[in-house]
Amino acid sequence: MRIPYDVPKIHMYTRIRKSPYFYASRRHGVQSYSVCNRMYHPRHYADPIEEYWRLVRDVTLWDVGVERQVEITGPDAFTFTNLLTPRDLTRCEVGQCKFVLTTDVEGGVLNNPVLLRLAENHFWLSVADGDVLLWAKGVASQSGLDVTIREPDVAPVQIQGPKSKAVLAALFGEDVLDLRYYRMREYELDGMDVVVSRTGYSGEVGYEIYLRNASRDGARLWDAILQAGEPHQLAVIGPCQIRRVEAGILSYGSDIVLDNNTFADYEFLNPYEAGLGWTVDLDQEADFIGKAALTRIAAAGVDRQVVGVEIGGDPLIGYLEDYLPVDADGRQIGQVSSAFWSPRLEKNVGFALVAAEYAELGTKFTVRSARGESTAVVVPKPFWDPKKQTPKE
Repeated sequence: MRIPYDVPKIHMYTRIRKSPYFYASRRHGVQSYSVCNRMYHPRHYADPIEEYWRLVRDVTLWDVGVERQVEITGPDAFTFTNLLTPRDLTRCEVGQCKFVLTTDVEGGVLNNPVLLRLAENHFWLSVADGDVLLWAKGVASQSGLDVTIREPDVAPVQIQGPKSKAVLAALFGEDVLDLRYYRMREYELDGMDVVVSRTGYSGEVGYEIYLRNASRDGARLWDAILQAGEPHQLAVIGPCQIRRVEAGILSYGSDIVLDNNTFADYEFLNPYEAGLGWTVDLDQEADFIGKAALTRIAAAGVDRQVVGVEIGGDPLIGYLEDYLPVDADGRQIGQVSSAFWSPRLEKNVGFALVAAEYAELGTKFTVRSARGESTAVVVPKPFWDPKKQTPKE
């Protein structure tokens, strides 16, 4: 079953922002856009399966300028940033990156950014789709801490795939290959100031290049990467949703969401429901936002949980237009939020939010869709490379 992913069309107009790479990236024939952080986000240039194989076999370039940076500086920047997240940032060194959650007073997940620590009191939160900038400004206004919160003129691109090391070495020299997983380093490239991090949204070997003065230099950086990547068959694609699901990466807005569906109850998922309890450090000294609530939740357990599922039936190629109901024992007990055909596994794999009593591995239930009913089974995630060794190579 092939699901349309490029209709109906999306309008181009001034209300939706354009990334610094917008005009450079559309030269490659964008077939479809999404909107993230009120910015056009290229999703596909070719067939999704073709793009998948380009990613896992070669190297790809993604316009991810939609990853907006919330910059936190000032004498109290560390204290303030540690207030926003359940992760203990005393364990985050300068030059290190961390996957973090931001939570509200009830322990709900507001966003799942990558944090970059550029200096003792200088942080970027590279956010997924959500108003973290406004949240941080609101918290700062009531915190009594001496911090400055702003969105800098910074935009990243991602270079992902097994040949990404060769492209990075061509751009920055061999020493960039010493960069460890979830570490970052600053470089100058032909007069452009960048931060390079060993991070990504693919589960493959990959890097992100955060460009300063991006509104001025975006097209120049894009062309420099294309030139460096030409000997390595670099392809321009959008973020590969098939591969991120294989890697067990949850999408904020799809798999972690307040509510735009019929099953959830207009409450944010908390980290334990999302299977991200490992990002919560309850024993730390900092009294982060949501600590009391998450302490109670950790003790009491949860009523619902995001699980990995294999779904039978024809291949699901493209995007789900709506959440798919999950039924068991004569009632709806959950919903599928993301599901794709995995070419390597030759299975449909995805994520479902289900009542906790149906979250055990091996549990079977029924998934309803326009094509009929299919049987699904709860399986471990990540679906591929379960120990996540590939991106650390």
